[in-house]
Amino acid sequence: MPPRRPVRTTAAVALLLATAVACGDTGALRSAGATPTATSPARLWPNLSPAASPAYDFDEADTETVKGITVPGDDIREVDPIAVVRAEIAANPSDYNGSKAPYRGTAERIGDCEKGKGGDRGAACPVLKPYYRDLTGDGREDLTLGFRLLPTKMTAVRVYTVEKHRLVQVMANDDAVSGVELAGHSVIIRSPSELAGYEYRVQWTWDADQKAMLLTHDEFLRTGGRKHGVRRATPVPTSAATP
Repeated sequence: MPPRRPVRTTAAVALLLATAVACGDTGALRSAGATPTATSPARLWPNLSPAASPAYDFDEADTETVKGITVPGDDIREVDPIAVVRAEIAANPSDYNGSKAPYRGTAERIGDCEKGKGGDRGAACPVLKPYYRDLTGDGREDLTLGFRLLPTKMTAVRVYTVEKHRLVQVMANDDAVSGVELAGHSVIIRSPSELAGYEYRVQWTWDADQKAMLLTHDEFLRTGGRKHGVRRATPVPTSAATP
């Protein structure tokens, strides 16, 4: 019996020719244009002594146990978000109490957060809807909480988890906020820029070694959607423990 390989080869060639005729000359190579010359990174000031410590302390890995808050059954959904904000106000009187406190409006209007019919809170309440999602990867839900820092245009974003039956704050960010997203083990916060068509975007990600949310990305990105920019209220990041 003659070998069958030539028959298979002939059939394959015939199929390729038929495809080329049917599709036209689409398989021909075409130039994509000139390729930019690759350049290696240029190291500047090689004799400069490396810094031993950061110039600014961002307190990225700071955590704080919330005093006066219990977690029934270690279920974070049983924690009252209003009570959590009240605890922060009590722990930081210089920020919230008094006529010269920068966020005095939050303390003044926290009393408007009593639940109404159907559990709804009034529009005057500075505390936003809480969100529950596992950000630490331990299989249990964590609390992402936001509240307005009145009378400013800023919003406080906090993340809390439960450790050894205690409520622990593992992230804090204060800024003029245009959007917040949860993705995986990260919190992404978008803030308006004074430059039209751009925005700031920071990402806090859970770090199992530090047992805290760390600032892993701080970007200035083009959006192209806004016509008017807004001056950024405060630098980012703020302290991960207290404002």
